Amino acid sequence: MGELLVLNKDADSVWYIDADSGERLATVETDFNPHEVALSPDGETAYVTCSLGDSLLFLDNESREVRDRFEHDLFDFPHGLAVRESAGELWLVSTYSSQVFVFDIETEDLLETFPTYQEHSHMVTFGPDEERAYIANIGSDSVTVVDADDRRVVADPPVGEGPEGIEVDPDTGEILVANQDDGRLSVIDPETLSDDGMALLGTTPIRVVLDPDNRYAFVPNRESNDVSVVDTEFVRDGERRPWEVARIPVGIWPGGTVFDPDGGRAFVANNKTNDVSVIDTEVFEEVDRFETDYHPDGITFRET
Repeated sequence: MGELLVLNKDADSVWYIDADSGERLATVETDFNPHEVALSPDGETAYVTCSLGDSLLFLDNESREVRDRFEHDLFDFPHGLAVRESAGELWLVSTYSSQVFVFDIETEDLLETFPTYQEHSHMVTFGPDEERAYIANIGSDSVTVVDADDRRVVADPPVGEGPEGIEVDPDTGEILVANQDDGRLSVIDPETLSDDGMALLGTTPIRVVLDPDNRYAFVPNRESNDVSVVDTEFVRDGERRPWEVARIPVGIWPGGTVFDPDGGRAFVANNKTNDVSVIDTEVFEEVDRFETDYHPDGITFRET
């Protein structure tokens, strides 16, 4: 059993949707333009960045209401979120100020703020041991590598053009980056921080999301209206390298993507058709659509 939390950017709302039937269970009004969502480790709280409202909302998932909000002078299009469970921290990246905010999950207090010194820092994720954070910088064509304990920038390796989506393969430590403007998947070696990627994707790839087995990465391509399926264990010319093996047509302007816990289904929010594609991951096909409100994007799955 589970439910989807879907952020409707142009309706300023979060919909709770039954993940099996597609039935809307509840609507929560938000601040202006909610973009990204993450869950607390216990699933009781949803964190929602309202990018044009310059706020972070804390949603109680049982009562389905906003119970707190955080604002800051350095918030300027707050966007990417990631939970560092080993340290009990929530990390947030503010795009136009290129600032990173670190919160204590238990108290929800702000612990620290620091800059990336890059342009348009947008999404954040962690390595397998959560000792390093990786931040995609759209305006600098780079990824900022941060020592997560010291909050210290270690490196800014270059990638492709307009990097946005970013994920780390827990099995290899490779950093997978979707570059919007050249339609390429960068694969960064965790030791050398060199970009060894060659895989081509669709038009304007904007996210990278791994299935629970870490075998396949789904990359929604905003302007070709499909999802690239990247096999992280693909062997080409005798070498293992992540490679696109399928492309799944979905709705118009796909964005936020999430898998259910067993990996049998993926859900993709389609910004311009106002719905969520349900994908059968055994056959890599869309099998259903769930209705949403205007411009759905951020999405997550909560077990119930």
